[in-house]
Amino acid sequence: MAKKASTNRKPRRRGTPKDSGRKTKDSGNQPSLTDRFSKMFAPPELYDPEKRKDWGLVGAKDGRGPYVIELNLQHMAGLEGASAALLALHEEVLTKTKPVALAKTYFTWRLSVPEWRRLLVEDDRRARAEAAKANRNAKGATGGGFTAMMFRAIYKLWPDFPVKSHIYRSMPTIKADAALKSYEAGGRNIVWAVIDSGIDASHPHFGPREAGALGDPEVRDLHRYFVSDPEGNGGGQPLGDPFADPKRRAALVERHRAHALKDDFGHGTHVAGIIAGQAPEAKEKKVCSLERVLKIDQADTDENDPDRSRYEAIPRTDNSRFRGVAPLCKLISLRVLDESGAGRSSDVIRALAYIRERLNDNPKLLRVHGVNLSVGYEFDAEMFACGQSPLCAEVNRLVQSGVVVVAAAGNTGYGTVGALARQTKVGLSNTINDPGNADEAITVGATHRDSPHTFGVSYFSSKGPTGDGRLKPDLVAPGERISSCGAGRRLAQAISSSGKPRDAKAAYYMEDSGTSMAAPHVSGAIAAFLSIRREFIGKPHEVKRVFTSTATPLGRERYFEGHGLVDLIRAIQSV
Repeated sequence: MAKKASTNRKPRRRGTPKDSGRKTKDSGNQPSLTDRFSKMFAPPELYDPEKRKDWGLVGAKDGRGPYVIELNLQHMAGLEGASAALLALHEEVLTKTKPVALAKTYFTWRLSVPEWRRLLVEDDRRARAEAAKANRNAKGATGGGFTAMMFRAIYKLWPDFPVKSHIYRSMPTIKADAALKSYEAGGRNIVWAVIDSGIDASHPHFGPREAGALGDPEVRDLHRYFVSDPEGNGGGQPLGDPFADPKRRAALVERHRAHALKDDFGHGTHVAGIIAGQAPEAKEKKVCSLERVLKIDQADTDENDPDRSRYEAIPRTDNSRFRGVAPLCKLISLRVLDESGAGRSSDVIRALAYIRERLNDNPKLLRVHGVNLSVGYEFDAEMFACGQSPLCAEVNRLVQSGVVVVAAAGNTGYGTVGALARQTKVGLSNTINDPGNADEAITVGATHRDSPHTFGVSYFSSKGPTGDGRLKPDLVAPGERISSCGAGRRLAQAISSSGKPRDAKAAYYMEDSGTSMAAPHVSGAIAAFLSIRREFIGKPHEVKRVFTSTATPLGRERYFEGHGLVDLIRAIQSV
């Protein structure tokens, strides 16, 4: 006699996933619910342990890594409802870590792989249950047709990508010297934000601490520090209600300023010096220029110095040569890179949101006119649609609010490919980095500092088209062996390479190369332009049109050079 089936099993709750990782009798080779939903709402690459390791998504202590949550804009209750649903998920599913708001549509969250997979499945389960309930309540009444997507909190889970940092014969190349002499286009009353590794306020190039490009009363309290700590907690404590505790707020502002106006790495100071500021007069401060020279003694080369070059310290007497493209422009330092030049895309998003939501919250009066982004990461077409990453989306939002955003194209335009005979090194197309893929950004590639027509586009400069076939970069500008302000670790290494002791009384300038140096040439040129063509302030699309339509073609492939070399004089004269 057959055994009677047991009837005391606890019934499965309706809406609960039938399996969370194992196959059932009818599933065959079909993926489990966990796999289906997590792959639908998270890039498949997140399943690759090597990718997660490369992106630093596995913490040494708890196995958790930083992720970016993109909220569902189609939520029934809008962004507020999606935010509330996400926080409810935190309370019910994950309690050890919590999501932290980045911008209106993004949160950052430290998660392990099992945690984010469970999070996505639970979000879907709750959404389906809510949709079913809403449809039942709507029976016999006008309405109905509710879908799970209308109740989901999460639209997409992204890795929090690690970002990294990507003169003066270059000034005549873009005609910045002529624009200053002929039109007094010096960037006066224009404010530019530099999102980078900080700016060393002690460098005399930026003027006195209580005045100048960084200390002017208009910008001195706006510098911010956004670097995440090792546990993924974002820097830049919110200031809160300015009237609640003025002393506490003043202390926080001072703390931000101290961190943002320090540059342990040296990249942001070099970038900022190309945009604005100028060296002090020779009678006030002597200038020492560190320039690269070829090593004659081959024995001096090592694996850490593949270009067989070192720096040579050269005293200079003509201090006027060392100035930014828009020397009178004011700068705001928004620090997103640590002392080693590393950061996270979430930190950059925080900085962009700070400009849009805090500084420029009144579009009638823009406090920040432009942004320079010489940081980024390599774009992977399998991760998301080109130009649609969270970072690119935030760049586009900022431009749409009236701010010019200039981004470096990246330095991944040269690499190794396999041919039938052997491996060979070639220029690589489709290598524009994020956020340079953002459609609204002015993306800048690199060319030679003083002979662009002869040498064309720099071999290392990332090249287009974008992954979805758009023309990028938009412009090219000098990016090879550009002399600008030296600071931090990079300056220390250059001085050590020169073999001479550091002169505490000298203002140091040093050479560096990359699209990171090209982008601030364009930032400075636009700042100079806006200072005398103020009717274009708040009209970034018109600014982009003016500069791309007046650029000088170098006779190279369009996906290498974009519209050509930036030409400040022609841009000014065109209007």
